[in-house]
Amino acid sequence: MNIRFLRQSAIALGLSLAALAPFSAQAHRSWLLPSATVLSGSEPWVTVDAAVSNDLFYFEHNAMRLDGLAITAPDGTALKPENSSTGRYRSSFDVKLAQSGTYRLAVAMDGLFASFKLKGEQKRIRGTAESLAKDIPEGAEELSVSRSQTRTEVFVTAGKPSKDALKPTGAGLELLPITHPNDLYAGEAAQFQFLIDGKPAPNLEVAVIPGGIRYRDKLNEMKLTTDAEGKFSVKWPEPGMYWLNASVGSGRPDEGAAAQRGTLDKPLRRLGYAVTLEVQKP
Repeated sequence: MNIRFLRQSAIALGLSLAALAPFSAQAHRSWLLPSATVLSGSEPWVTVDAAVSNDLFYFEHNAMRLDGLAITAPDGTALKPENSSTGRYRSSFDVKLAQSGTYRLAVAMDGLFASFKLKGEQKRIRGTAESLAKDIPEGAEELSVSRSQTRTEVFVTAGKPSKDALKPTGAGLELLPITHPNDLYAGEAAQFQFLIDGKPAPNLEVAVIPGGIRYRDKLNEMKLTTDAEGKFSVKWPEPGMYWLNASVGSGRPDEGAAAQRGTLDKPLRRLGYAVTLEVQKP
């Protein structure tokens, strides 16, 4: 057998095994990857890939659906994507950057999920509060209802950076950049703030992972925690694309299994946020 093939197989196996342990807690990662984050020229375009994967930023699991895609122009107006498509492993779309300034591209999802047992068989359904009220059958046991609000986004600047598109919506878990997200450099620190429904999110665990996981045997994850005002700082070790993530669950583990079950009136709330940031060479 070819020696090079053996070596590559061994490396691939080593990477896979190394990846299993740290990845098991978070499973798959959702991300948007733009063709560029800083552009110049007259009316440039950006192409964005959207996917769910284990490796960053490599297409190997599922395409991200674009149902919740929202594009905010520098003046705050909403834009529609162009040339959208969804394949097996990724979705993609184009955006014409007709205005000078910073654009916010986000896929925000908000849905209710119900899980229960019926005659010993585990069931899971999704829908609105009204549809779940009709679809959950009588006799359902161990019913739990949860509301999942997730946001996956990226920021892109054409010409001079601006901040109007960075304003939070006030719904769910959001990142408020204090350092402009398209002005990040290796060796420098950048400041951000996490908000929940527009209010500071203190003591929130934040993970920052550089891309290119597929080609190294360590995750190189940075684990951070927000302060009392929801703020935190990241010092970028090197240039490249980074994935920054945080999540919040509303379960109450100290009150037993029953407290982990939400109802239609009071569903458990699960919040997730992820952003792709590009760090430049100084």
